[in-house]
Amino acid sequence: MTATTRYSLIYGLIAGLVLIAFITVIGLLHDKVDFVATMTFGFAVMLVALSFVFVGVKRYRDIEQGGVIRFGKAFALGLAIALIAALIYVLAWEAYLAITDYRFMEDYAARSLADAREAGKSATDLAAMRAEFDKLIVQYDNPAYRMPMTFVEIAPVGLIVALVSAALLRNPRLLPAR
Repeated sequence: MTATTRYSLIYGLIAGLVLIAFITVIGLLHDKVDFVATMTFGFAVMLVALSFVFVGVKRYRDIEQGGVIRFGKAFALGLAIALIAALIYVLAWEAYLAITDYRFMEDYAARSLADAREAGKSATDLAAMRAEFDKLIVQYDNPAYRMPMTFVEIAPVGLIVALVSAALLRNPRLLPAR
């Protein structure tokens, strides 16, 4: 196993474990926490988990590359770490859905419609929302639709973190090895 593969796996798995912990917390709290706050919390946790992209690239630069790394190599390693974390995220979400009898989208639709009703939306608006949610529920029942959608939730965050990490860490004076 190459050093690059080893770093990708180690730091991708660490990031994935943080994401699994997040999904577990969301699963335990989803009835008790406002959905918007949960989404905000979710993206914050994605950033925390994907900070292991930066850590992994830095450790690779410092230990395997003598403190110097080119942008392309750093970016490729960062993407590999982010990809592993994203795949773990998708698998963990699928496990969560299976454990909860695939009720997420129905629960989300019911909560959104209740919020809209409380906000004073008209019956016409509520009916239109219900029709959209009914289509979305059918689509979300299909794993060929759901799994890529789950991947797309985290992939752009991973891409940005990999780009920023590579751009920063190509400078050997930034957090130099001791």
